[in-house]
Amino acid sequence: MQTVLTRPVVLGHATSARPVCRPVCRAQPLLPAVRSAQATCSTGASLCVPRTVSRKQVVVRASSGASADAPKELDPLESAVSKIVGVKFAPTAVTLGYIALWYALNIGFNLLNKSIFKYFPFPWTVSTVHVVVGLVYCVFMYVLGFKGASFERVISKKEFASIFGPASMHALGHIAANISFAAVAISLTHTVKTLEPAFNVVLAKLILGESTPLPALLSLIPIIFGVGLASAGELSFNWTGFLTAMASNLTFGFRAVWSKMAMSKTLGSTAVYAYTTLISVIICVPLALLAEGSTLIEGGKAAIAKVGATRFWSDLAMVGLLYHLYNQFAFNTLQRVSPVSHGVCNVVKRIAIIFSSVIFFNQVLTTQALVGTVIAIIGTWLYTEASSKHKHAKKPDAPPKAA
Repeated sequence: MQTVLTRPVVLGHATSARPVCRPVCRAQPLLPAVRSAQATCSTGASLCVPRTVSRKQVVVRASSGASADAPKELDPLESAVSKIVGVKFAPTAVTLGYIALWYALNIGFNLLNKSIFKYFPFPWTVSTVHVVVGLVYCVFMYVLGFKGASFERVISKKEFASIFGPASMHALGHIAANISFAAVAISLTHTVKTLEPAFNVVLAKLILGESTPLPALLSLIPIIFGVGLASAGELSFNWTGFLTAMASNLTFGFRAVWSKMAMSKTLGSTAVYAYTTLISVIICVPLALLAEGSTLIEGGKAAIAKVGATRFWSDLAMVGLLYHLYNQFAFNTLQRVSPVSHGVCNVVKRIAIIFSSVIFFNQVLTTQALVGTVIAIIGTWLYTEASSKHKHAKKPDAPPKAA
């Protein structure tokens, strides 16, 4: 370790200001306090330090540890918000804004989507409309120059391949969920979808070899029990709605696991979802034509005769925009919070959707269905908490900072 100190040379009672050169080891960096007062000799082998620098002026500081405590650099949106709430609270305010928009757009999507199914029961086609409208939105923003709100940049074949797996599961899960929405009440579909953690646990073990802690496994019991109780007490129950909701859980479970395997830090969350939308269009369009193409024209004519052409087309355009934007804000929120916090937000969001749909559609919710729904949601919260504690327990203690 190198320490460069100066020693005054006393001539009688005076202190010489003549610099004296000392050999310096080049293997170690110079201390900041010394570096500021140094002058290098022409030979480069010695350090010239004025004799007027005393021992007390040499202060040892941590080299780079102070930079870790420096305030986090704000992004453009946070900078704008900081003018209202201050720099300290700007990141939190932006995150809460994302969550609020995510909830509002998601609730609006669910209510409008179910309304469309009442006069146009073509879930394969409506699912395709959702992603097609989203793709048009992304292309429009990209052409206007708002690349950060769209694809950001052209990706490589390797990046496209890494996104394709999770995106394909996203597309299939989206279709399955919409078939369920069309067949049963929104509340039942979302209650069944609280079983998604159970699928994640099984797939993580089979594909990634990850084990789930016992408390998290035990929390799946109230979820399964609650879903069973709510399903048995739901007046709109049918097997098509139940099984497609379960299929959505399976595909979204694959999406979660494959996303871990293909996680990339080269693209922002908005760009990842934009390319997910593109891939979803490639998958959904042919599947919709195969499933409903033969009856689609007649179904469209019947829907227009029932509600009018203006409402029919405007509803489809609006529901597609709502779908894209709520998913985009969900991705943005996930980028700003931990996966566990995102899971908690999902639980609260599901509660909001279930009870807003019950009120909006004047749905009759039996006591048994209500109790089952509450139990399933509580189980989801317990699962999230257990997973959070397990992850924190696995984190090693941070090494002490160098003095």
